Amino acid sequence: MMVYLKLFWEFLKIGMFSVGGGMATLPFLYDLGEKTGWFSSAQVADMLAVSESTPGPIGINMATYVGYTVGGPLGSVLASVGIILPGIALVLIITAMLEKFRNNRYVEGAFYGLRPASVALITAAGLLVAKITFLDEALLEAYSGGVSGGLLDLISWKAVILAAALLVLTRWWGPTKKLHPVFFIALSAVIGIAFSF
Repeated sequence: MMVYLKLFWEFLKIGMFSVGGGMATLPFLYDLGEKTGWFSSAQVADMLAVSESTPGPIGINMATYVGYTVGGPLGSVLASVGIILPGIALVLIITAMLEKFRNNRYVEGAFYGLRPASVALITAAGLLVAKITFLDEALLEAYSGGVSGGLLDLISWKAVILAAALLVLTRWWGPTKKLHPVFFIALSAVIGIAFSF
């Protein structure tokens, strides 16, 4: 029973403080994984990839996934409800009070102040995903522990090459620029399986 309460509580906290959308939940998820041991940093990157390629908001998809792996179907429901509850409550409160406080300078200032926080959370999430994607975690830990070797050995060259190829195919090469993003997601999945990413 405690694991269900913990799932709900942890995702309720994530929902309260991850202003800026699903990507803003990533720093909180990395912290949750380290704190609870429910999943590793590499698994967060996998969850992000799956959440990006499935319908629905990223934060809810990730909460549902973690909840299911930790607590089964009930865990997935509780984690999902926990992450969306603060947003729903906030929207209901704001809607009820919006007309009254629409031109209040303090309310405008608060919303203006949330913008940099959202940008910072999303940037932190992007940097964490880039670190996991483009750096070899095992070598990075060994390198920080004093194992000698070149810095270039830390780079996951397969991931860099795949990212560069996708950038060229989606942005600069005419025949593939207009292809649907699902094509590139599927292509990346096939390449990841074929080359053991």
